[in-house]
Amino acid sequence: MAQAAHLAADWVRYDNGRTKYWEIGNECNGVWEAGYRINTADNKDGQPQIVTGSLYGQHVKVFIDSMKKAAQEIGKTIFIGAYLLEKQPEGWQTPTDQTWNNGVLNQVSNKPDYYVIHSYYTPYQTNATADVILATASDVTASMMSYVKSSITNTGSTVKPIALNEWNITSQGSMQQVSYINGIHAAILLGESLKNKYGMTSRWDLANAWASGNDHGMFNNGDEPGVVKWNPRPAFYYMYYFQKMMGDRLLSTTTVGNVLAYASSFTSGEKGVILVNKTNTAETALVTLEKATAGSRYYWYTLTGGTDNGEFSRKVYVNGVGPTEPSGGPSTEYASLKTNSALTAGGIKVSLPARSVVYLVIGK
Repeated sequence: MAQAAHLAADWVRYDNGRTKYWEIGNECNGVWEAGYRINTADNKDGQPQIVTGSLYGQHVKVFIDSMKKAAQEIGKTIFIGAYLLEKQPEGWQTPTDQTWNNGVLNQVSNKPDYYVIHSYYTPYQTNATADVILATASDVTASMMSYVKSSITNTGSTVKPIALNEWNITSQGSMQQVSYINGIHAAILLGESLKNKYGMTSRWDLANAWASGNDHGMFNNGDEPGVVKWNPRPAFYYMYYFQKMMGDRLLSTTTVGNVLAYASSFTSGEKGVILVNKTNTAETALVTLEKATAGSRYYWYTLTGGTDNGEFSRKVYVNGVGPTEPSGGPSTEYASLKTNSALTAGGIKVSLPARSVVYLVIGK
């Protein structure tokens, strides 16, 4: 263990401050990971054959001490996270899983700067409907934060920032993962992550394998039939406009009816509102501001799906502009597409087609 921690410290020295955030291990509890089971005859530390949360926690402490000392020596500041489970283990899960969080937290002595969780949200590899998928974006995001905080406080540990650094959906059988529904799921998830004060989210992943549409990749890796390599999937557009139209500070919202809303303010004075209609019927939203005055105009993009592939269209349309490929969205135009615009004098009112997201900015 000491030798491994020394190698990690050398890596920090070599990196020379380029990397700020580090994680010790990755899903170390998992039976799919190479380090889950070791040959005890080859081990130098008398460790058990199968990893436990307590053993991982012991390793984390040693790694953090070595890596932080190396960073200090070269005048750099780094932050190191430890991995926890995001929900109560099911009865069928391994003994390692059953005691993972308690084992880790009782060993690490508050040394990690943050904790890491992963989630693939939907019921595992089921052919879930759009309603089931979209409901998980808010429900699971909130329940994970509650569970992890409880795990931390129940062991007398200090709550640290939580990083959701792997997420996607596992629904399959109808091309759910490459559909615009997964894009709407991403928009809700990002909004709920802000509301629940996650320190970071990071989507898995940039490129993967087509697998008949069971593909987590945000971009086509070149194996999607009839589609050019690196063509963006719908989720890319929902996340791109979320970043573009979300301000610097989250504001509280009160909603009536079926529409989800995530409001923000920009340092420059504008207000941003992201509206999500996850139902299968059209809605109309009237946006009002409290303790703030709207400028003369408001601007918005509306993202909707297509008519292909049932409720899991592989296409997304931005203000009515869609893809030239069999899947994805506006290829080169998305960054220069003009917003819709209207005067605020008559009220800030927008139509939300069935299962759509509206990204709106109110002028200052």
